[in-house]
Amino acid sequence: MAITGLAEVVLNVRDMDRALGFYRDLLGLQVDSPPRLSSPVFLRAGESGPGVPALAVLVRLPDGAAAFSFPKPLHHLAFSVNPGSLPLLQELLESRGIEVRFGQHPTLGLRTMYAFDPDGNEVEFIAPD
Repeated sequence: MAITGLAEVVLNVRDMDRALGFYRDLLGLQVDSPPRLSSPVFLRAGESGPGVPALAVLVRLPDGAAAFSFPKPLHHLAFSVNPGSLPLLQELLESRGIEVRFGQHPTLGLRTMYAFDPDGNEVEFIAPD
């Protein structure tokens, strides 16, 4: 057995419209599930390997579900972005009132940027130089 890539990350969300507003509308991920499917919603985030898309999957929690507690089981998810695109992404996020912070990936040595989605999940953006 050989792992060839990460196929999907599945996130629980409280408000699907807000989550789609962040991942689809703001970050530009393409919906990859049929329109009749309101939950889960599969969003394409590039390619994981030959013939396998990388997906961010949003699952709407039922009304009355227990509140998220901290620390959450998911520490963060990360998207790779085009070289040089972090300043534009920073401007876009901050224009929507989303705070960002920067860092450097500890093993890749690449510049990173972090923000939180509407449900408090930390999202990392990694850009090659």
